[in-house]
Amino acid sequence: MARILLIEPDQVLAEAYRQALRRAGHRVILCASAQAAIQMADEHCPDLIIVELQLVEHSGIEFLYEFRSYPDWQSITIIVHSQVPPSEFAANWPLIKTEFNIASYLYKPLTSLKELTEQVDAELAHSNIT
Repeated sequence: MARILLIEPDQVLAEAYRQALRRAGHRVILCASAQAAIQMADEHCPDLIIVELQLVEHSGIEFLYEFRSYPDWQSITIIVHSQVPPSEFAANWPLIKTEFNIASYLYKPLTSLKELTEQVDAELAHSNIT
């Protein structure tokens, strides 16, 4: 059972994602903000993080910048699951992906719960975490 930190400001979506990930056998810690996510990461040491880029107070990019500044968190797998269209990052995506060591980017409007859980399982398998 992997520990997943899910950073999602929309409570309805967060609960739907949590239920789907739990059915897939994972333990899910929910956070609605970047600040809460940093605290929860410190307390629970997640195996994988799913982050929305559109957060209140601090953006997902600001969260990624702070999160990756900690040496102990450099190898934690991150999936960006966002309402922000991939075209918004087309020019900068290679740099952002490399800078923050992002495993994958999923565009919410085109990603089903099944696809989300499959991507999580694939990333965990790639990291040898079950």
